[in-house]
Amino acid sequence: MSINKNLALARPEIRALQPYQHADWAPQLERMHANEMPWRAGGDSSCPGLNRYPEPQPKALIAHLANLYGVAAEQVLAGRGSDEGIDLLVRAFCRAGQDSILICPPTFGMYKVSACIQGAGVIEAPLRRERNFMLETAAVLAAWRESVKLVFVCSPNNPTGNAVDRRSIEILCERLDGKSLVVVDEAYVEFARATPITAADGMVTSPHAASVTTLLERHTNLVVLRTLSKAYALAGARCGALLAHPAIIALLARVITPYALPTQTVDTVLSYTDGRHRDEAAQRIDVVLSERARLSEQLARLPQIRKVWPSEANFLLVDCEDAAAVLDIAAGAGLIIRDTRSQPGLDGSLRISVGTPQQNDRLLRALARAGGIDTRLFERSAEPAARRARVQRTTRETDITIEVDLDREGATEINTGLGFFDHMLEQIARHGGFSMQLRCKGDLHIDEHHTIEDCALALGQALKTALGDKRGIHRYGFVLPMDEALAQVAIDLSGRPYCVFEGHFGRDQVGQLPTELVPHFFRSLSEALGAAINIKVEGDNTHHMIEACFKGLGRTLRQAIRITDTQLPSTKGML
Repeated sequence: MSINKNLALARPEIRALQPYQHADWAPQLERMHANEMPWRAGGDSSCPGLNRYPEPQPKALIAHLANLYGVAAEQVLAGRGSDEGIDLLVRAFCRAGQDSILICPPTFGMYKVSACIQGAGVIEAPLRRERNFMLETAAVLAAWRESVKLVFVCSPNNPTGNAVDRRSIEILCERLDGKSLVVVDEAYVEFARATPITAADGMVTSPHAASVTTLLERHTNLVVLRTLSKAYALAGARCGALLAHPAIIALLARVITPYALPTQTVDTVLSYTDGRHRDEAAQRIDVVLSERARLSEQLARLPQIRKVWPSEANFLLVDCEDAAAVLDIAAGAGLIIRDTRSQPGLDGSLRISVGTPQQNDRLLRALARAGGIDTRLFERSAEPAARRARVQRTTRETDITIEVDLDREGATEINTGLGFFDHMLEQIARHGGFSMQLRCKGDLHIDEHHTIEDCALALGQALKTALGDKRGIHRYGFVLPMDEALAQVAIDLSGRPYCVFEGHFGRDQVGQLPTELVPHFFRSLSEALGAAINIKVEGDNTHHMIEACFKGLGRTLRQAIRITDTQLPSTKGML
């Protein structure tokens, strides 16, 4: 484990603490060492048995959370929601009557509560309404004192909804290295998708969408809090993660109670954050983001609402003409919303969680009726047709199932039996910005030809079906260099198949993929999709050349399938 000078910020007695020695975890042995009841309770069907103490910091759970958040297992401490992470940090780093935390109100109240329980001081660097509640690093650094051991930053911030830009976090970490831990609470980060910025090459990025977990390697005083309560719909399971340098994790592991996570919580998390449920979460987040935009627009039209603040979370902060009246109207519709008027700067404000479309409708109609406005003005427009398709293609040579969803980026699962080919198909989906699940059982005992050709045909058919009548699509796309390789890729979803492939590969095979089948893949795809595809590739490294072709196709598809209008992109009246 690398040395972390920020450990010196912890309480001396915690650094010297001999942790509680829990019963050894040895599942291969029968337990007669923990004074447990040897029989399960009637009806107990849990895996290890509820009569047994759970594994402290279960290895399977830690590995699972590390994978979910893209960090190493030794950087993860699991606890009961983000709240336990906050409490552990305050107890481990703040001495009663001597040390302090720094917060930026209005913000999540548990930072201050935990500090007060510990007897630590609370220093504030308020977010200013006139600056749109933006975090001001200069104000934070000016408020900092030597007693401050923890600086809490909530991003997106609860209750204001705005995210903190990455550079501000980096500045705080750099300026406070060796002086304070910078704790970034990302409870709502999965909802932080600002208006996309489309670069010249067609890439779509968001300035706030990425978690700052990628900064953990560079800043040993950075701590990130994550929770499964929001995006993964597991608030009742009570599980969160504290992500930090391994030395900080090891220190906090001395403080956390030995059996912090119940067996049922562990089982629930492992079951409900697998690949299928991650896809489900992604779909629901998309609905929340769509409803957030609709709710924001519609609330702003109501006479009871003075202002709707921009949000990158799953809630909206609204300024009201009469907040008490709005609370009463919501209650009359069977809904409860959050009263935030006790927080600094929010004396006329309420926080509204984005609900189901039906719940949002009830709130809007109730407010409209109370304001004397025709409720028909707040009816939802018809939902656009889902651009999804499932294709089953079975021949004597192959059995293929493929599913695509053009409007959702999610877990992509490819299994053709050809590792490098799987990797290439995955590039199409990931760079194309759509989800794809493809399973193929082919006659690989003969050769690769049928598998590669039929996968191309099945993919083309699935994309064609999902595109429907193509109304509103951009239709065209083009790109893309990769390292020393240059692949020029252009596509026209014209309905007329035509493929041009120019390039020479220096190797006969990459992995299990014969390079002679690469042009054949694109020709087969062109025929099934009904698209003109033009590819020219050159370079020294065959692997890079092929990968540039597949990534380039994904990037061109991302542009071409994007809805940019309501009209059919053709003067012929059909595609």
